[in-house]
Amino acid sequence: MVQVRVAGVALDGAGQHVILLTPQDDADGDGRVLPIWIGAQEATSILIAVEGAQAPRPLAHDLMRSLLDAADAAVERVDITRIEEGTFYAEVTLRAPSGVHVVDARPSDAVALASRTGAPVFVADDVLEEAGVPGTIVEGSEEQEVEEFQRFLDDVDPDDFRG
Repeated sequence: MVQVRVAGVALDGAGQHVILLTPQDDADGDGRVLPIWIGAQEATSILIAVEGAQAPRPLAHDLMRSLLDAADAAVERVDITRIEEGTFYAEVTLRAPSGVHVVDARPSDAVALASRTGAPVFVADDVLEEAGVPGTIVEGSEEQEVEEFQRFLDDVDPDDFRG
């Protein structure tokens, strides 16, 4: 498993939201970035949490955090465990008074929750190898970075990641 961070959220050429995960330690991911296509609501939720902004009303992931707090439970970690036919799978590990529980989740929801709780996010090595893209798309000056990444998003199709 490689610990990752949210590098950003972008739109692809078709207007679909993509979350970009990069290894915490550059040496761990061999310079790869993991793009995961997500819904607009999840993208908004992740951006709000990453930027430390406050929504006017609680979003679903804020509610999840509040429910966990009320149950005296905490998110220990999020793991993006596998990819099957282009679909990513994740697990949220919770610590509660009743013990440790692993819950199945969509990666977008899991990352949104982790972004609110400060929990670390990990990606399985084989997932990063299979679905990761060269990190050169996020290197260089910010303007160059945006241009290169936009070209990548214009040319890529989510089906490219189907097994």
